[in-house]
Amino acid sequence: MSDVAQARGPEGHDHEHLAAVDIGTNSLHLVIARIADGGRFELIEREKEMVRLGAGGGDMKELAPDAIDRAVEALGRYRQLAESRGATLRAVATSAVREAENRDVLLERALEEAGVIVEVISGPEEARLIHLGVLQALPIFDRRHLVIDIGGGSTEVVVGEGDDLLLGRSLKLGAIRLTEAYLRDEPLEARALERCRRHVRASLSVLGHEVRRLGFSVAAGSSGTVESVAAVAFERRPRDRKGKKGGVEELRTLNGIVLTAAEVAEVVELLAAAPTAEDRRAIRGLDPRRADIVLAGAVVLEEAMSLFGIGELVVSDGALREGVLLDTLERSRGATRHHLRDVRRRSVLHLAELCDPDPEHSSQVAHLALALFDGTAARHGLGDEERELLEAAALLANVGLFVSHDSHHKHSYYVIRNTEHLAGFTDREIETIALIARYHRKSHPRRSHPEFKGLDAARRSQVSLLAGLLRVAIGLDRTHEGRIGALHVVPSASDRVEVEVVASDGADLTLELHSAHDRSSLLAESLGCEVVIDQAAAAPSL
Repeated sequence: MSDVAQARGPEGHDHEHLAAVDIGTNSLHLVIARIADGGRFELIEREKEMVRLGAGGGDMKELAPDAIDRAVEALGRYRQLAESRGATLRAVATSAVREAENRDVLLERALEEAGVIVEVISGPEEARLIHLGVLQALPIFDRRHLVIDIGGGSTEVVVGEGDDLLLGRSLKLGAIRLTEAYLRDEPLEARALERCRRHVRASLSVLGHEVRRLGFSVAAGSSGTVESVAAVAFERRPRDRKGKKGGVEELRTLNGIVLTAAEVAEVVELLAAAPTAEDRRAIRGLDPRRADIVLAGAVVLEEAMSLFGIGELVVSDGALREGVLLDTLERSRGATRHHLRDVRRRSVLHLAELCDPDPEHSSQVAHLALALFDGTAARHGLGDEERELLEAAALLANVGLFVSHDSHHKHSYYVIRNTEHLAGFTDREIETIALIARYHRKSHPRRSHPEFKGLDAARRSQVSLLAGLLRVAIGLDRTHEGRIGALHVVPSASDRVEVEVVASDGADLTLELHSAHDRSSLLAESLGCEVVIDQAAAAPSL
């Protein structure tokens, strides 16, 4: 019998569920996930409660009684939530608990009063699990990556590549620990901040040489400090004339947001200029509950980026708790991590499987759309990133049929924009995919459409072009029978794009050619030339 519990879903099907709790120095985090095919999981519920286990001084050698009370109460609620989903709960505790001399009080009360067994994990194990969690959120599996996770009591530094953990260290540098040691007194004094900074720099320096020796091609950051700094930095970015930042009216996820070293330095300067926690609460984008500890954590981030040579940092909303889920799944089912290699594509395929009544048609459309994209690349000049977004939009264009056939292109936009099934994409990328899918039929993109109007000029052009390619591809599979066996864009005059298609097994392409021609106007407008689609006499070389 598997250790992973089963619960009956709303459609009457059996689903396996897991729950994980991260008992951190600052907060307790709960995630509940439904287990999907291929060793994947989908988060269906999140809870967070700040209990401040690490507060109270003494270099976190003692857990305060009131903090233990809050933690036990939260664990009891989390256990009930997990049971309501039929989920097996696994709880792990990190820095504050593993260092506390009275940690047994918490562990015993958690078991007796909340019914939760708490595992106290080591620093290196914490780093390993954080690594797994970040790989769930960002498509960095095949690139050598540096991960920095700044918690309340410790900072984990990881260098990895694929399944290999090349470096995994835990340092006693946390937002609460440093605040208690250096920044408790108010108003803030410059000398105290400088002492904190020197301590952080000295502690990180022991890893500097090793990180630089191993090298990395992408850097990622996770957990509360990184998310807080990212939220403040995003609020400070320039707005367009309509008051939107880069065309984004409301940021729905920080996952994938890129922070520059200059932005981090500006946020630290802004935080340091506020002499009290109350002053920091007024800073736009900052969670007021973190106002008293965020400066210390931000100093760790700034110094780490400087010492390790990080110019840009990608924000991950996956961290320890998601890593615990994956690790638990591996233990119980022998699942592998091969899905992390292409977490984005697998999540797209899963959403299509859930909502698209004819995924084979969508797959054929995606194949044709990519062939059109590649064949016209010299004209549009777009790259691999836009190609991937086009493929995702093609595979998801019909998910709105799950809601209704009428105006299903608009329903597709809503489903894509609001689903929790898409993993590894940034908020900006999800919006782009949703808009390409929204314009796969009916009216062309218009400035009168609020979502399209909110884009900057470059992204409006991209969406129009990619939607134009998608429209032609959909026309070329009008019968949903896969009659097109091959497609080739032939060299032609500058004012003309010629597309030749080859029938599969001698199929009649009359309807496909007519439909593709009728749908070609948006592509022609975007490319600035005539688009001609004909049947080739023989299969061209691809």
